[in-house]
Amino acid sequence: ETGLIVSVNGGKMLNKRLADLGLTPGVRIKILRKTLFAGPVQVEVFGSRLVLGRGLASKIMVETE
Repeated sequence: ETGLIVSVNGGKMLNKRLADLGLTPGVRIKILRKTLFAGPVQVEVFGSRLVLGRGLASKIMVETE
């Protein structure tokens, strides 16, 4: 599943951390693996694979294509 990051709903430090990982609004992201209710989410951005905790991933708003 692919989409475009629309916004990041977090504080200043969270936004900086995600920006350092390349997760900013306007960036195309691919969801590689996620579980239904709990556990980490694996994504791909700019050819790199990242594993995000569920809480952190829930702060990223994505518009799917």
